[in-house]
Formats: sequence, C-alpha cells, structure tokens
Amino acid sequence: MSTAEKTFRAALVQMRCGRTPGPNLDAAEALIRQAATGGADYILTPENTTLMELSTRKLFANITSEDTNPAVERFTALAKELGVWLHIGSMAVRLSDTKAANRSLLITPGGEIAARYDKIHMFDVDLPGGESYRESKNFQPGNKAVLADLPWGRLGLTTCYDLRFSALTRVLAKAGADFISVPSAFTRLTGEAHWHILLRARAIETGCFIFAAAQGGDHEVGRATYGHSLIVSPWGEIICEAGTEPDVIFADIEPAQVRDARARIPSLLHDRPYETPTVAGQARVRQAS
Repeated sequence: MSTAEKTFRAALVQMRCGRTPGPNLDAAEALIRQAATGGADYILTPENTTLMELSTRKLFANITSEDTNPAVERFTALAKELGVWLHIGSMAVRLSDTKAANRSLLITPGGEIAARYDKIHMFDVDLPGGESYRESKNFQPGNKAVLADLPWGRLGLTTCYDLRFSALTRVLAKAGADFISVPSAFTRLTGEAHWHILLRARAIETGCFIFAAAQGGDHEVGRATYGHSLIVSPWGEIICEAGTEPDVIFADIEPAQVRDARARIPSLLHDRPYETPTVAGQARVRQAS
C-alpha cells in the first residue's frame, strides 16, 4: 500500500487564548497530549496559539524572534516526545522592534521544523457594531505560498483570513496539495455568517481535505471568536466539528478520497486563459460625454 493510500488520524486543537503566553502554552500542551493519547498522527492548533493580544506595547513585550522563543523549544520537544506531526497553527514571532510575523510552524515527529508559513493576507477591517482590526499595524505579511510533504500526502499552509482568497488555495491544490490547513481566530460575527460556507467551498474547489482549528469564546483581550473547528472532506462534507469550548476533535483521514473527488469533478484541469474584463459599451459612453 502506498503512503497516499494509508489512513491517518488528524486532530484539531481548539483553544481560548489569553494575553499571557505561559498559561496558553500550558493549555496547548495539555490539549496536544490529549490529541496524542487519542491516537492522532497529525495535530493542528489554532491561529494565535501562544498569545491573543491587540495592544502593540503588550504584544511586543511578550514575543521574541523564532530562534530565541521558548514556545518553539517547548513545541519541538513535545512533538519529539509524542512522536507526532505537530502543526502550530500560528504564533507571533518578532521580526524587528515594530513588526512581527504571524507564523505557522510544522514540526516533524523528530522535533525538526519542516515548514514555516507567514500569513499573507492581513485582517484590516471595520465590522458592523464597532469592531475594528488592523493586523497590518503589528504584523508584516508573508509573500510566499508554502507546501510541505507529510507521510500521507502534501499539505498546503494558510492562516485564517487567507481563507477568503480562493486563488491561494487553488494555487496550493494545483501544486499538489491534498490537505489544506486553515488555523483561525474568526470573529464570532464573521464566523456565524461565513465560516462553514467558506471552508466547504475551499474543499469543493480544490478537492482537498480542509483542517481548520479555531479559537472559540470570549477572550481576555475582549475579542469574541467563533470556534467550530472543522475537518471537511474533498467532497465538501463536514466530517467533524467542535463547539465553542476548548476541545480536541478527531477524524480518520483517507487520502484516496482526494483522488476520487478530483476524478468526479476535475476542475483543477480545466483552467482556460481569458482577457482582463472590460465594461461593455464603456468606450462609447465616454465618447458621448
């Protein structure tokens, strides 16, 4: 049996992170250990695993560069101890005195970092009800799509707001991704409206499994996140789903379903070139004005 035919167990860790790294790391480790005890081969944590902070001053007082970050050392040692593929959905790492990266880290069962992905799309929005976010104020966007090979297939890495940019997931799928990770901290407002729809759509469009570990509940910093961590099949079916509390959910993943879904709807093979859109009659209107 080829590695692409082997079933593996994926686990998603759902958290409710606060403003202090220490308690968040303790909570993450406890849930990761629970996932490993449940037989998980691949474990994904949510966006902002180590810290949920909006204040620039407090954020930079609590983060370091990757190579001096105690959380990285702790997670690599934990992956090695447990013998699992541990995917830290994202954590803030210092790049300079004024900018951080929202970085995803994929760690091998040997405790080595196999892939790094810096979130590309920044969540700069004003929501109804007065919620406002400017992720680009503190974070420098990444500029590179990232793939990594797992023993069971190829993983494409994304983070939260990236979910709304289908071109990215399509690029990853066309480059061979079988699974796409979407660690997130969706707001409650946007999650209720769009979370399930977008995740299912990305699965259907790409024929990939979607792994979406989330933050959930009311956070110390004042944010309210949606939760509902999901694993979605390549056919767009929800395989398992969390509620809003910290939790671990599991699913046995059959990579052969990726091939089957793409054989049924081979849309990844059907791209065609087209011209940049123009507005019909626009030139005539301008001439008459």
